[in-house]
Amino acid sequence: MTDPTRILVVDDEQNLRRVLSAILGRAGFEVIEAADGEQALGLIGRGVACVITDLRMPKLDGMGLLRRVVAEHPDIPVIMITAHGSVDSAVEAVKLGAFDYIEKPFEREQIRLVVDKAIRTHELDGRAPRATLAPPKDNGRFGLIGTSEPLKQVLSVIEKVADTPSTVLVTGESGTGKELIARALHANSSRRSEPFIRVNCAAIPKTLMESELFGHEKGAFTGAVSARPGRFELADRGTLFLDEIGEIPPEMQVQLLRVLQESEFERVGGIKTIKVDVRLVTATNRDLVGAVQSNSFREDLFYRLNVVPIHLPPLRDRRSDIPVLVEHFVAKFNERLKKSVATVEPEALERLTSYHWPGNIRELENVLERTILFASGDAIRASDLPPEVQMAITPAAPAEARPPSVPGRATSLKEVVRQETERVERELIQRALDETGGNVTQAARKLKISRKSLQNKMKEFGLRDEK
Repeated sequence: MTDPTRILVVDDEQNLRRVLSAILGRAGFEVIEAADGEQALGLIGRGVACVITDLRMPKLDGMGLLRRVVAEHPDIPVIMITAHGSVDSAVEAVKLGAFDYIEKPFEREQIRLVVDKAIRTHELDGRAPRATLAPPKDNGRFGLIGTSEPLKQVLSVIEKVADTPSTVLVTGESGTGKELIARALHANSSRRSEPFIRVNCAAIPKTLMESELFGHEKGAFTGAVSARPGRFELADRGTLFLDEIGEIPPEMQVQLLRVLQESEFERVGGIKTIKVDVRLVTATNRDLVGAVQSNSFREDLFYRLNVVPIHLPPLRDRRSDIPVLVEHFVAKFNERLKKSVATVEPEALERLTSYHWPGNIRELENVLERTILFASGDAIRASDLPPEVQMAITPAAPAEARPPSVPGRATSLKEVVRQETERVERELIQRALDETGGNVTQAARKLKISRKSLQNKMKEFGLRDEK
C-alpha cells in the first residue's frame, strides 16, 4: 500500500488550518501544518507534494514563501488562499509562479479540484526536482549543459528565435528538458520581465480545460463562485507554455486555433471579447504528425504551432555530454545534501556514459542524487550505482581504454570528466568512420557536424583523414 500524498497547509489562523486539514484528510491526503512562512520552509523537505498558503501572515508572508519555494523547490506547486479584497495579489502570485489560487470562502469540492490538479502536475513532472528548472551556475548556455553537436544546433535555434513573436513547438522524449527550452526562450526575449505561465495540459480534466485556458465568469457553471482569469489572460504580454499539447481534446483545438489566429477569446459564460498579446510555446513527447494522420489532432492547428520546431535529442544520442552533466549534478547535490563527493571513478563514469537512459536527463539526475545521498566516501564507484547502470557495459575494459589515474592519488572529477569526454568523442568518431568506410564527408553527416569540425577532431585524436 502506497503512502498518502503529503500536503503542507500554511496559515496563521488555526481554525482555517483545521478546516483545510479535515477536507484534505477526508480526500485521502496526509496534511502537515505551519503557522507562517518561516515554519513552512523547515517542513518542505519532508516529502511535500503541494503547498497551500495564505497570502497574509506574520514573519514571512505568502508572497515571500512563494518566491522561496519557486527558487528552491520549483517542482512543488504552490496554491494561494486569498480573501475577496486581495484577489489582485493572488493573480500577481500566479504570474510569479504560483500554481493557482483559491478565494475565501471556498467550497470543499473547489479545494479538491485545485489540489488534485496540482498533484497530477507534480506527478507528471516527476517527484524529484527537475534539472530543467535548475540552470547551472557556472556552465551551460541557456541553462543547457553540454557541447555535443545536437545540443549546439538547439542552442543556435534558441538564439535566433528567442526575441521574436513566433510560435515554437518543442518535441522530445520525457526528461530531455523541454520546459527549459521554453524558459530560455522567455528569458532571452524582450518579454522577460512579463509573466511566464506554464500549463500541463495532461493534468487538466477535459471538462475544465476551457475554463483553465480562457477563464470564466461568475455562475458560468456549478462551482464558479466568482469570475477568474484564464492562463491566456494571465500571460498577456508574456509567454504561455503549454506542455503536453498533444493531450488537448479535439473540441478545445478549435478554440486554441482561433486564439492563435485572432489573439482574442471570451471567458466561459462571458460575452466580452478579451484581446491578448501572448507568445506561445508548446511541447510534446507525442508524434503529432502521426496524430494528424490519424485525425486525433487538427492539421491546421499543428501548422500554427509548428512555426519554429525545436527537437531535443534523447540523452543516448548525446553521450559526450554525460560526463559534463555528471560533474554538474555532483556539484549540485554536494551542496544540497551537504556531501563532499570529489571524484567519480573512471569505471563508474564509463558505465554512466554507456547506459541507455530511457528517462533521459531526469533519470540521470535522480540516479546521481540517490547515489550521492548514500555515498560513504568522497568518490562514486561503479558498485555505488544502481544495478541497471552497473550492467550497462562489461566490467573490465582494457586498461588503455580507461582514463589514466595517478598512483596513490584519486583523479580529480574535472580531469576524469575531461578524459572521459575525449574517450567518448573518439569512440563515436571512430565508429562513424568505420560505418562509412572512412568517408569523412559521410561520417560528418552521420555525426551531424561539419566536415571541417570532424577533420579537426580527427587531427586532435590522431585519426587519419584518408578521404
